[in-house]
Amino acid sequence: MSTLTTLPTAQPGTDRVLKRRRIRQTWGRPWLYLPLAGALLLMIAPFLWMLSGSFKPEADIRSVPPVLLPTAPTTANYGELFSTLDFTSMFANSVIVALAVTAGNLIFCSMLGYALAKLEFRGQRAVFLLVMGTLMIPGLVTFVPLYVLVSNMQLTGSMLGLILPFLAGPFGVFLMRQFISTLPDELIDAARVDGCRELVIFAKIILPLTKPALATLGIITFLGSWNNFLWPLVVAQNESQYTLPVGLALASSGQSFTRFGILLAGAVVVLLPVMIVFLLFQRQFIAGIATTGLK
Repeated sequence: MSTLTTLPTAQPGTDRVLKRRRIRQTWGRPWLYLPLAGALLLMIAPFLWMLSGSFKPEADIRSVPPVLLPTAPTTANYGELFSTLDFTSMFANSVIVALAVTAGNLIFCSMLGYALAKLEFRGQRAVFLLVMGTLMIPGLVTFVPLYVLVSNMQLTGSMLGLILPFLAGPFGVFLMRQFISTLPDELIDAARVDGCRELVIFAKIILPLTKPALATLGIITFLGSWNNFLWPLVVAQNESQYTLPVGLALASSGQSFTRFGILLAGAVVVLLPVMIVFLLFQRQFIAGIATTGLK
């Protein structure tokens, strides 16, 4: 004889009760959400002002008191921006430099991070302390020595001079070392028993497991390289080697005043690639920030 198993039926009104409970759990703490909403507004207010200002005539931008929305929206700022700048060349320079610097950091920082986390060698602790010490040195302190070094190597006025000094950095090494140290040693030991070399272990085991950290490092490095202004301004010798931040600064500066409309329009254009990169890799970025350093 077979017995039929009957599933319990929901009582009338249960769905409504559960729905009200979820609403209370979500909105029952206004003291928490209101400050967060205020902080969010403070964070996005400059970006909203930048976007609004890019469509304003110069008179609206300079008006006192400020005008929140453009009285006569116009795209003249964007038109003047693209007609003034060699936009295609500068955009290509920015993309090449940012991608090359990002790729270099992903490769070299992950290699050194793996060595500091999983390999044993003499002076390992001293190397790690040296990396940590360089994090405390401001970039402006090493700016002049770095420029002298690049100049002595006759790399000024070349794309290599914009890329080579930033192919690796202490922050990337620290980030990758902390993440790789959380990976189990048994995976590496098993690969060594199977006869895998360290380069194969690094490429086939370590790199696939460090995608969140690589995404985090890639976004941070790309953002820093894309927005870098001072180094390309000093190292680039002619307009054909300028990146977008340098060209934007030169195009928006007149003889006696700054053209804020062009400056804001250029800021919107420069911001778009960074936003696209972040939106594509935001899950890996958040996962890398959340798990780095946990052990």
